[in-house]
Amino acid sequence: MFDIERWQEIFDTIRKNKLRTFLTGLSVASGIFILVILLGFGQGMQNGVEHEFKEDATTSIWAWPGVTSKEFKGLNPGRRIQFINENFETASSMFNDVIEYESPRIFVRDVNVNYGKEALVYSIQGVSSDFQFIEGPVMREGRFINYQDEVSIGKVAIIGNKIKKDVFTDVDSPLGEFIDISGIPFKIVGVFGEMRDREEERIYIPITTAQRVFNGGNRINNMSFTLPPVENFDEAVAQAVDFKKNLRTYLQQAHTVAPDDNGAMEVWSAMEEAKRYYGLTGNIKIFFWFVGICTIIAGVVGVSNIMLIVVRERTREIGIRKALGAKPWSIVGMILQESIFVTAISGFTGLIFSMGLLEIVGPNVEVDYVVNPSVSFNVAFSTVLVLILAGTLAGFVPAWRAAKVQVVESLKDE
Repeated sequence: MFDIERWQEIFDTIRKNKLRTFLTGLSVASGIFILVILLGFGQGMQNGVEHEFKEDATTSIWAWPGVTSKEFKGLNPGRRIQFINENFETASSMFNDVIEYESPRIFVRDVNVNYGKEALVYSIQGVSSDFQFIEGPVMREGRFINYQDEVSIGKVAIIGNKIKKDVFTDVDSPLGEFIDISGIPFKIVGVFGEMRDREEERIYIPITTAQRVFNGGNRINNMSFTLPPVENFDEAVAQAVDFKKNLRTYLQQAHTVAPDDNGAMEVWSAMEEAKRYYGLTGNIKIFFWFVGICTIIAGVVGVSNIMLIVVRERTREIGIRKALGAKPWSIVGMILQESIFVTAISGFTGLIFSMGLLEIVGPNVEVDYVVNPSVSFNVAFSTVLVLILAGTLAGFVPAWRAAKVQVVESLKDE
């Protein structure tokens, strides 16, 4: 039953100790506020990592050559390794049963690119049709390179969306337009978009065309593969590590490189990188929990202290109540109600302000590796309930002390 007189007493007590109560409530509210904000940014960091890895296939494996740093089988260090078509074809054949998509890549350099009378300064890369599923460019218009383009050594080009915006301002669509690459016309058949502007400053052409027309021979600059997805994250990492190890071993044997010469070639796995980042964000979230909980504990200790002060100031009143027949547990309940009231009001105040701030500011945050900081309302609400429980426990000791006050001694108290 709602006891109006009892709650009036609580308000009167709070009014008498308004400064101490305000500071304690502020400490508790700030604890919840800080915890929710930290958890929100922890989730934002995790969202940011997922956002970064969405740009490329998560299961992608990339390999590119370097320079040897160790002598091996009579060959001196300092040799520059060069991948060739045969390396890519052999690797594709050896690991065919675990490869989903595959593509070699070559960078076309020392060429002039023009559109009409305008000179263009953009990178040109020769890739295969599977590259679309590895790098992840999203087609805005037209299509990507296909198998027929590769077989026919087609003079076709796919441009980035930024190139379209910067160069093709006088036409409705660049599809069907021609760009001139070192005197050879290439027809634009597609426009792709990426998450970063700098990746939209690329022009893709068939790798066979890049090698045949621009004197690439059988050389390639790097090769990439994707592995079939698996349900378990740890299994996906193990699969990537195993494939990476086998690919590196083959390439080292093919180019006569020492097994421990890490500079001769690099094999990079997106899954391993994702695991590293997820582990980092997980540790950061644990640290955020630790900081937030420590702040809340400080607030709860403050609640306990103010309840001790309340008990001391109301010793005579408590003695009179006991003399009039008040039971010990009614005294305990009287003190606990005040403790619960302070923690509940403070906790929900901190919750409302922090959730409101995240709701307003979160979607507008544009920082690398932090995307839409947010926190589950259920998690935040559960935290406040735990805080109220902690406040109850914090108030129990002063309440129990009040219940054990001797009537005679309390009535003598001044």
